Amino acid sequence: MKKKPPAEKEKDIHESTPERLNAFSDGVFAIVITIMVLELKRPSNPTIGSLLQDWPTWISYFASYIFIAVVWINHHFLFKYATVVNLRLVWANFAHLFSVSLIPFDTDWMAETRLEPVPVAMYGFVFMLVNITYRLLMRETISARKQPDQPATRLFRLRSISTILVFGIAMVVALWHPYIGFGIDCACLALYLRPDLRGIRS
Repeated sequence: MKKKPPAEKEKDIHESTPERLNAFSDGVFAIVITIMVLELKRPSNPTIGSLLQDWPTWISYFASYIFIAVVWINHHFLFKYATVVNLRLVWANFAHLFSVSLIPFDTDWMAETRLEPVPVAMYGFVFMLVNITYRLLMRETISARKQPDQPATRLFRLRSISTILVFGIAMVVALWHPYIGFGIDCACLALYLRPDLRGIRS
């Protein structure tokens, strides 16, 4: 059996490493969803009324599930641009996963307190943190390409910066009007339902 030339070996390593990091990230996303499901509380009584009384639990879970789905879709899309994994990309990815791992904690806190101001404000902070770390990933993938699509890259940056500001506003609003703050967080997710922007092709 012939040995591969060093250049070919290096090429194989570079091609597989982003896939390995992406697979690890998928595992973390799956664990986060599993933890969130396990933290769902059952109604105290076997009645429809009791189920409806626990509406903060269901709305918190539903919003967080969509949140994680949106984050995973965008993460998967972004990693299509990763050609070589360096240390900066690894740490940026770990920072992003750390922020995502906070979602089950705050989801359960909001449900237990029935959307009290501080837990909802914390929820906005988690949204903001996820977006900040997503920008770090952008810098190590799309912006680091040898021939980046400059107009599209600017659109990515504009969207991420604007949503960071909106999440910050929602966090402050939630301290006085938690339902409005929570609504702003959820509405802002609509901007990320489609990960690709006009001018960027995978």
